[in-house]
Amino acid sequence: MEYETLAKEKLPKMIYDYYASGAEDEWTLKENRYAFSRILFRPRILVDVSKIDMTTTVLGFKISMPIMVAPTAMQKMAHPDGEYATARASAAAGTIMTLSSWGTSSVEEVASTGPGVRFFQLYVYKDRNVVTQLVKRAEKAGFKAIVLTVDTPRLGRRESDIKNRFVLPPNLSLKNFDGLNLGKLDKTDDSGLASYVAGQVDRSLSWKDVQWLKSITPLPILVKGVLTAEDARIAVQYGVAGIIVSNHGARQLDYVPATIMALEEVVKATQNRVPVFLDGGIRRGTDVFKALALGASGVFIGRPVVFSLAVDGEAGVRKTLQMLHDELELTMALSGCRSLAEISRNHIVAPWDPPRVTPRL
Repeated sequence: MEYETLAKEKLPKMIYDYYASGAEDEWTLKENRYAFSRILFRPRILVDVSKIDMTTTVLGFKISMPIMVAPTAMQKMAHPDGEYATARASAAAGTIMTLSSWGTSSVEEVASTGPGVRFFQLYVYKDRNVVTQLVKRAEKAGFKAIVLTVDTPRLGRRESDIKNRFVLPPNLSLKNFDGLNLGKLDKTDDSGLASYVAGQVDRSLSWKDVQWLKSITPLPILVKGVLTAEDARIAVQYGVAGIIVSNHGARQLDYVPATIMALEEVVKATQNRVPVFLDGGIRRGTDVFKALALGASGVFIGRPVVFSLAVDGEAGVRKTLQMLHDELELTMALSGCRSLAEISRNHIVAPWDPPRVTPRL
């Protein structure tokens, strides 16, 4: 949270507002955080927690902790090293980075930073040749999965971007699209990004496009932006490799629930057929533990990465990942969990739980 305060002091208003703001009244933006505070722990005591194992496997890749980096666009607005720094910090932490389609570094540039497990987040453009090309480039660059964002047929109404007339600084570009003549994030009387999305992103995207995507790549496909049991069941039917419960950092439709409130419904609907991940509102190791207790296989963090990147580049991102790692480890120890497998639904109590009846002795 301190990194966000420091980033606000350091960044130009237009850029800070772009990263920090949500849609319309920003009710969901606040709720993404507050909802965690209503879930309490039921710690177990006198468990030997001298050794704690936080490693896990995501789509077959072993990582150091169930905390991964979410796709966030245009990271060079935060720091000159942008996605390069985030890629190196994620690899150093032994976890997965997801690169945004709208990165200010390309898939090839991120791959050039060295080894590391990386996923590629995809927006589907009206021109499907562009999409095919991009997916093939991500494959060739060694990316291990496609994260399909499914909640953005149109851009949410982000009023601070409209007021600021948000535009990508002139020294930067959306590197994955260089040379493709796809229009630019130029000045308008509105948000430049909203205008760009209206012109390029395919509003007709539907479930059949998940099949289409599977036909053009062997990479596993995760769908990001699921908030209901109904959509979770359909996603499983369409053969996705995983689901990310996300409300786009509260930047799309305001007054959707916090992701932590929607998580359990989605997990139950999948019946353990695919892993479910959570994105949105994570700021503490305690938040991560709560998500795992509600059935998530891991979490993705976005804004904490961007703000720490803005303040201290690669070292800032490393520090954020280390803090979350250490806080989760401590939460596990104080809850009596020696491994992720030991974190259970019984370790938390949520507002929607029925009252507990004390067993008779």
